[in-house]
Amino acid sequence: MLGGWPGKTARGWDVARSIYRTPEGQRVVEELYDAAVASLPAAVEERWVPTRFGTTHLLVTGPAEAPPLVVLSGGNFPGPMSLRWFAPSLHRYRVYAPDTVGHPGKSAQTRLSPRDDSYGRWLVDVLDACGLDRPAMLGPSFGAGIVLAAAATAPQRLDRAALVMPAGLVKPSMTRMLGRLAGPMVAYRLRPSRPRLVRAVRPLFTDPRIDDDVLDAVGAVFDHVRVATGMPRPRTAGELAALDAPVLVIAAEHDVLFPGAAVVARARAVLPNLVGAEVLSGSGHIPSASAFVGLREGLAAFFDARDGEAVASDGEA
Repeated sequence: MLGGWPGKTARGWDVARSIYRTPEGQRVVEELYDAAVASLPAAVEERWVPTRFGTTHLLVTGPAEAPPLVVLSGGNFPGPMSLRWFAPSLHRYRVYAPDTVGHPGKSAQTRLSPRDDSYGRWLVDVLDACGLDRPAMLGPSFGAGIVLAAAATAPQRLDRAALVMPAGLVKPSMTRMLGRLAGPMVAYRLRPSRPRLVRAVRPLFTDPRIDDDVLDAVGAVFDHVRVATGMPRPRTAGELAALDAPVLVIAAEHDVLFPGAAVVARARAVLPNLVGAEVLSGSGHIPSASAFVGLREGLAAFFDARDGEAVASDGEA
């Protein structure tokens, strides 16, 4: 099995080529990935498709005859765990959830730049390989930046798009990130412990208690993955001028990465067909369990709506 891993060469484990620190670490992350797949509420098919940036692994679920919906994942986070948060609102769709190349998962470990259009071209390759002409798309966090990269590269390939706590609209505040995230993360890496892990990720979460399986996944990534750095750059109005697909933006008031008010203001400035912009009041980057209920209802309404129909409030929720 080891011989099939991208980081393995004839001379042994090639640290320079792998996103994982060790083969054992890759095994730990993949076991957590498989456990997350098993916890999804519906049967899941696994596929591998070719792209110009390497083979991409996808999870496919939902009725075969249903309209297609592509769900991207947050950065440095196992795709099935992102999918699990949204799955209850997506049961009427044929869902395609690719593992982002260069991030934890089963896709090629090719690192792409979030500053150019590489992720957009990768996503278009995935659509082509799956025979998807113009699907709906859902992008949380880093995944939203990938959706926006595709919108700038091939706007005709999107039917409609929901961007949740999105990257790709504003630059993260380095002051906030360094002050609230970087220090606790360094402390955890120097002396790993469960309490230090909780402190490291606490600024991202709204609920006071973080699920154990989420903590296990985040800890495994911190411990075993050379995490991808950098966020998708903010897209300009000119780059998105040709996008005619309806777009819904949902942001969070207290998001340490992408503050809600700034995200909504920029969305209004650069998205030509913004049909809804909502700020979750009191929410952090990852909403509370109760907020997720309303969030999923809003997403279901958006994806079920007629083209151009407004589905969300233009302000705080």
